[in-house]
Amino acid sequence: MFSKDPSLASQRELSDFLTATERRAFKQAVFAVKDEDTALDIVQDAMLRLAEKYGDRPAGELPLLFQRILQNAIRDYYRRSKVRSLWTTLLSSLTTSDKDEEFDPLETLEVNTETSTPNTPHGQLEQSEILKAIENEIKSLPARQRQAFLMRYWEEMDVAETAAAMGCSEGSVKTHCSRATHTLAKALRTKGITL
Repeated sequence: MFSKDPSLASQRELSDFLTATERRAFKQAVFAVKDEDTALDIVQDAMLRLAEKYGDRPAGELPLLFQRILQNAIRDYYRRSKVRSLWTTLLSSLTTSDKDEEFDPLETLEVNTETSTPNTPHGQLEQSEILKAIENEIKSLPARQRQAFLMRYWEEMDVAETAAAMGCSEGSVKTHCSRATHTLAKALRTKGITL
């Protein structure tokens, strides 16, 4: 029978650490994201990741590891928010008259990150409804267009990375993205959504 390395954290030490840090982590996340429900989700996810991936590390390493995981989770939240805002901005910049099949809006679009999240409840509700409509329309895109669109605009992969992942040329990625964005913009206009 193997004995556990005494320098590694026990289940009890891990549990005690998580209990002791939970409240501070929650406050830190609330200050960062300004929403209690989102902050709670972020902290819970960070705690699960710590327990699953690093629960066997020495107890002295847990605070730094947890902070790194928590900060990454907060950054991921903002990245997703930025990308969702980019989608609405991106689709609003399209016109159906542009027939350039290899046009990639992400390469020419500038987003004002200062106004990426609406400050009023009405603005937040409006953006939430627009995002739901976009997500529903994305589901109805042809598979290759949806794949290219999500890799470029959600995962923030560049054209070369997307082409390698999809096993196609960079020109094909640009074509798929252009078609997807035009289709989405047209579908949203049909629903009366003008961005």
